[in-house]
This record gives sequence, C-alpha cells and structure tokens, in this order.
Amino acid sequence: MDEYLLSLETNVTCNKPEVVLTILHFNDVYEIEARPEEPVGGAARFATALKVFQSLNPLVVFSGDCLSPSLLSTVTKGKHMVDILNKLGVHCAVYGNHEFDFGVDHLEEQTKNMIFPWFLSNVYDRFTHETLGHGMVSSILVWNSLKIGIMGLVEEDWLDTLGTVDKNNIHYTDYVETADRLSAELRDKGADLVIAVTHMRWRNDIRLASESNGVDIILGGHDHEYGVLEVNGILIVKSGSEFRYLSKIDVVKDQDGMFKYTCEKRATMRDLEEDAEIKQIVKGYTDNMQHMLGEVLCHTDVTLDGRCATVRRAECNLGNLITNAMLEATHAEAAILNSGTLRSDRLHPAGPLTMHDLLQILPLKDPVLVVEATGQQLYEGLENGVSIYPDLDGRFPQVSGIQFGFDPNGKPGHRVIAKTVKVQGKSLDRDRKYAVAMKEFLTKGKDGYTMFSSCPHRQDIENAQILSTILINHFESGQIVRGMKRCKSGHRMGLIKVSSSPSVSGEHSCLIHSIIHSDKESLIQYVLLFIV
Repeated sequence: MDEYLLSLETNVTCNKPEVVLTILHFNDVYEIEARPEEPVGGAARFATALKVFQSLNPLVVFSGDCLSPSLLSTVTKGKHMVDILNKLGVHCAVYGNHEFDFGVDHLEEQTKNMIFPWFLSNVYDRFTHETLGHGMVSSILVWNSLKIGIMGLVEEDWLDTLGTVDKNNIHYTDYVETADRLSAELRDKGADLVIAVTHMRWRNDIRLASESNGVDIILGGHDHEYGVLEVNGILIVKSGSEFRYLSKIDVVKDQDGMFKYTCEKRATMRDLEEDAEIKQIVKGYTDNMQHMLGEVLCHTDVTLDGRCATVRRAECNLGNLITNAMLEATHAEAAILNSGTLRSDRLHPAGPLTMHDLLQILPLKDPVLVVEATGQQLYEGLENGVSIYPDLDGRFPQVSGIQFGFDPNGKPGHRVIAKTVKVQGKSLDRDRKYAVAMKEFLTKGKDGYTMFSSCPHRQDIENAQILSTILINHFESGQIVRGMKRCKSGHRMGLIKVSSSPSVSGEHSCLIHSIIHSDKESLIQYVLLFIV
C-alpha cells in the first residue's frame, strides 16, 4: 500500500471546457455526531457541505459502510442511518461489509426504507440465486442528458469480514471479470460513462483500473484515508470516513468528445453551519437512547454472574456466554477475554436481558480480532492471566475452546499445570499455531498480554466485529434456531450451530463445570456441556 500512497494526489487536473456532470462522493460513515478536532465531520455539517453544490444538480454516490459499527448502532442496529442517508439525498450506493453486521434479514428490512438503490454485482446468495442482500447488479441513470452506467463491486476478502453470513452460502465472481461483462452490457444499452462503485482495498481498486475494460471512474470505500489516483486513464477516488471529507468530481467533455475529470477535496470544518433537519434527526436518536435501551434481547434460564469478585477470580457463566459467542462468530479455535471487560459488577437475574443490561456489561466499543498464536504464546497468555490471582485483577481470563488448571500457590509465571491445558479437547501443542479470538486491547499487549502483540492478525481492525454486536447477533440466532423468529433470507446469522450451541440464554440449556478445589491446586475447567 505504501507505494500506492506515494502516488496519491488530491487533485487530478485537466482542461475545463464544459462540465457535463458533477459527482459528490463519500464513504464509510459510522458516527453521526461531530468530533472535537478538525475536520469535525458530523452528519449535520456534512449535509450543509452537500447543499453548497445543490445548484449543480450533483449525483450523490456513497461507497458503503453506514449501518455499523458505532455505539448508537449497537442500540438502533443502524436504523438511524436510514433517515440520515435519505435526507442527504444519496442517489446510489454499494454494500459495505458492515451493512451485514446484523444479518441479511435486517439489512433488507432497512434498505426497503431507503429511497435509493444499493448495488452489489459480484456476490450471489446460494439460497436465492440472486445477489446477496438483493443488491442491484447494474443500472443506467440518466443525468443531465448523460447516460451513466453503474455497478457495485467488492473484493473476495470482503467475504471473510461478514460476521453473520457463512462464506459457503455465497458465490463470488472476480470483480475484473464482472466489470468487463457489465461494462459491455451497459455500453450496448447506450451508457456514455461507466462508474464502478466499490468497497475494497486500494490494491484491488488499482487492479480493477489496470486490468478492466470499459470502466471510466472508480468511486471506492473500505479504506478510511482520503486519496485520489489516476491509473490507466481511470480516476480512483476514496473520500476518507466519518463525514469528514467530501469529493467533488467534475466530469468534462473536451472538443474531441473525450471525458476528463477534476477532483476537489472538501473538508467538513467547524465553521460550516449545521443543517437543521439533520441536526434534529441526530438529536432525536441520541435523546431517544434511553427508550431504545429497554429492548429485550433474550430471556435467560439462569442468573448471570457479572460481579467483579466472580469474574476476576473464577470461571463464570457470563464469561462463558460471551467467549463462546466470540468463538462462534469468528470461527476461531479458542477465545480469550480479559475479565476487566465485564463491567456491570452485578447479578443479572434469570428472565429478560435488555439492551441496557448488555451495555452495562459491555459498555465499550471493543473490536474482536482473530490472531495466529503459537501454543507457547497461548500458554504464556494463560500464565499471565492467573499471575496475580487471587487479586481482583482485570487480566484474569475468561476463555472458550480452552481447558486448563493452575496452582494458585505456585510462583507467578509457573502456575498453569501444563498437562491440563487443552484446546478443542486436545493437549496443547506449543509449536502449533492456533486461531485465537480476542479483543484488540489484548493484541496490543495490554493487561500484561504482551505475548500476543507480535501475533499476525487474520483481518484488519476495520473489518473486526464489535463484541457487543456479536452478543446481539448471538441472541438473535438463538431465537431463529429455536423457531421463535423466522429467518427470511436463509442466512441463520452464521453464528449458532443447532447441535452444540454454547449459550446460557433461554434458547439452550447448559451445565457449567464449577471450580474444583484441593489443598494444593485450584483447577478451573473451561468446559460447557450442552443439553439440546
């Protein structure tokens, strides 16, 4: 990527005879409120930035990622963005990976209320034999008497970031192959200009520009840094993130009838007046948070123990619930969670568990990553986790897929009983690499987990699932499995397996092994037995 960034320019110049089309582009927006530092962003000021060019009859294009993740989307599941994008006057968009964070069914419910089409041209659903999320394959928009062909393309790595869709249930076609086919079809239908709206990394947008035939402009997302590049005569634009930047692209036609392009970067600064309508929408959702926090996520059959004295000193059913959900959502072999993550410090009685309860337990927006850790690193991680026991320290591990015992009287760093350590029921191989799910916090070596800071990540932070969202999807999956909720799309959130789902919610019953004490050791077995 570094060699690409060296080539990025914020302006691509050309002669300026006649502007036949103005495009306003943005991508990857999550937070609707402004931040303190410049450019402040925020949906209300961004709306004003768009209105500056209203007299030009601009085509407003969005390159994906809006429904999640943010603190507000944890509560609304992205519904607030429906109102905002409609009011911003978006004309077309491509699905980003985070559009699927709450499942295909939920996405399709939201897009029905949006007044513009969503495109996805190269990913097909094996259940429906149509594009995933029923994205539009291609279309021609007539704008200023110009026929503009539109398609929506994503990279293959995009599939691995979908936390609620099983990759085996979708069919992917290469974006260059798709672009060539659709460009030819659109040209045959009279398209003067072909735009690929994409949600993929720079290297793939560059490959698209280098190898495809027929695409004129690539309007991209997925990367959050602003950049403009011209490759093979094709303009590639990415407009940053979080409503902080807007790209104004002028399409001009020279005397020979050839199209040329200029691109202007516009920052959303504090001195822009906030749009009154959007400001009211933002205020309405933020003021309404308390009401939305009452939503019931699931009903539990047992009391969940989130007390600090429990979670920081022993295996607990709340820790088991959360780490098992992490394991299911990421398809890792093991999951490890520092118990300081669990913040409610209370018992959650059997019965309804609400959004408010969940955000009391998990108040932070914690991304979950999968790292490749050796057995030795995993062993060292467990040693770190129990090194300060019996102090109520936040490093104490809640785990899933792992079984281990330790001697609390042993010297710190030598407490874990080696012969007891198992991953997925098999003795730990210290030379083998394991896929381990954990918070980004631990991958940075925090809470003493320095052994994980050098582990390769299987995905980047921008594609990570948020821990609270994983739990919301876990509960909803349980309802689908039990038949309490109908899954319209056939994608059962990709999380819970019918035969062996780890859960302590009302969707499944479970038996949790308790702590076994003896004079010399405390053996904590992180094992769940399920009665389905």
